[in-house]
Amino acid sequence: MIKYNPKSWLTIIFSLHKSDTIRILWKEIVYIAILTAIITTLELHFYPESSVLKNLTVVYSLLGFVISLLLVFRTNTAYDRWWEGRKIWGSIVNDTRNLSSLLSSLDINAMERKYFMDLVVSFSKSLKEHLRKNKLDLPFPLDASSSSVNQPLWIAHELRKVLHDLQVTNRIDTIQWQQLSIHLDNLIDSLGACERILNTPIPFSYSLFFKKFIFIYVVTMPLAFVELFEYWSVLISTFVFYALVSMEILAEEIEDPFGTDDNDLPLDEICERIEEGARQVLINP
Repeated sequence: MIKYNPKSWLTIIFSLHKSDTIRILWKEIVYIAILTAIITTLELHFYPESSVLKNLTVVYSLLGFVISLLLVFRTNTAYDRWWEGRKIWGSIVNDTRNLSSLLSSLDINAMERKYFMDLVVSFSKSLKEHLRKNKLDLPFPLDASSSSVNQPLWIAHELRKVLHDLQVTNRIDTIQWQQLSIHLDNLIDSLGACERILNTPIPFSYSLFFKKFIFIYVVTMPLAFVELFEYWSVLISTFVFYALVSMEILAEEIEDPFGTDDNDLPLDEICERIEEGARQVLINP
C-alpha cells in the first residue's frame, strides 16, 4: 500500500509509480488517438456538412451523464470491498490480541506459550498467503498444515484442539473456554468473510458492458465534436478515454484488496503487528 501525504499536492500530481494509469494505458491511449484521428479525418473530408452529425452533441451529453452514474456505482462498489477487507483485518488484529491476552493469563509453561504464539501468528500469516493463493511454510509440528486445502482453517482447528485438551485436563474452566472460543470463532468468521470478498468478483456481464460502453462512446465522440473542434476532437476523445478507463482500472485494482498491488491492503505490515502483539503478551510480558 502506498503511503503518502495527502496535503502535498505537487508531489502527488507529478509523481509516477507502477500503478499509475498512464503507465498502464499508454498503448491503449495511442491506439485510441490513431483511431479517432482516422474517424475525424474521414468526417472532415467526406461528411463536412452532415445534418445528422450536427445534432449528436446533445446525445453525447446524455450518454456522458449515464456513464458518470455507472462510474459512481463502479467505484463505490470497489471501494466498499476494499474498506470491508480493511475492517475484517482490523477485527483479526483485535481478536488475536484478545486471544493472546487471555492465553497469557493461563497457568501454562514457556513452551506452551511459545506454541500458542506460533499458532496465533501462523493463522494470520497463513490467511494472508491463502488469500493470495499461496501457502505458508511452517516448521514442525505445523508443517502438516501445508497439505491441507485451507491452511488457516487447519491452524484454527489445531488451536481449538489444544484449548480443548486444556479444558479436558481441567487446566482451564468453562468460563475461560467460552471466552477463548468466542475470539477463535471470530477469527474463523473473518476467514470466511475474506474468502467471500475474494471469491465473489464483480459480475462479468457488468464489467464487459461497461468496457464496451466506454470504448464505443470514446471512439465515436469525434462525430459529435469535430464540427466545433475539428482535429482537436482527437485530443479531447483521447483524454476522455484516459479519464474513464483510469477509473475502471483503479476500481479493478482495489476490488481485490488482498493482493500485492500498490493500492491493496498492507497485509504484511498488519501480520507483523499481530506477531509483535502476540510476542509482547505471551513471550515478553
